[in-house]
Amino acid sequence: MAENTAAGTEPRRVEPRSVLVTGANRGIGRAIAERFVAAGDRVATIYRSGDLPAGVLGVVGDITDTAAVDAAFTEVEAAHGPVEVLVANAGITRDQLLMRMTDEDFETVVDVNLTGTFRCVRRASKQMIRMRRGRIVLISSVVGLYGGQGQVNYAASKSALVGMARSITRELGGRGITANVVAPGFIDTAMTAALPEERQQAYRAAIPAGRFAQPDEVAGVVHFLASADAAYVNGAVIPVDGGLGMGH
Repeated sequence: MAENTAAGTEPRRVEPRSVLVTGANRGIGRAIAERFVAAGDRVATIYRSGDLPAGVLGVVGDITDTAAVDAAFTEVEAAHGPVEVLVANAGITRDQLLMRMTDEDFETVVDVNLTGTFRCVRRASKQMIRMRRGRIVLISSVVGLYGGQGQVNYAASKSALVGMARSITRELGGRGITANVVAPGFIDTAMTAALPEERQQAYRAAIPAGRFAQPDEVAGVVHFLASADAAYVNGAVIPVDGGLGMGH
């Protein structure tokens, strides 16, 4: 381990870390997992199905089930050691206009995106507290701060992650643990590619950068928040949206 370069700075750990990225089988989660693998970390994921990037330990599990989350973490810990970096990325959408949205539409999205994240954070924090170090990064969305038509459930679940991260910061910040939020905008993934071309053009026109982000651009911000350079960044919301939300 390298020595500190200044009083109060966090030691720069040179050995591989145990990193868990939920939902690393596609899109942003996949890019995040690949970034940590490339950096030499031991990377695992909890996911439902699909193929995974090379070098990622996959544990099939359901984050809406507390027992399944606990079992998945136990398996990851046995293979890679206690989780030092948790990236809570897994999420779903069930878009529908407010008056047509069912209770099930709302509750299912909240259970995965918000309560599922809580289950993973709670489980990871047990070992982080013992180690007196840890990085928690919650993947929100510009929609959580900006709003989105037909996305009352999704926006509610993603905006709530901000309050979660800031409450974790106040609880655990003194134990060497950080909890931050990354709020991506429109990302060039299979989901956006499936949108009608006219809608894609309308979205691009609303983005000051004039384009969608690449998944790796989000992964780079997540990787920074998990690094020693971000040891004093805690409870922050980092937008990666090309200027769409302007911090809102």
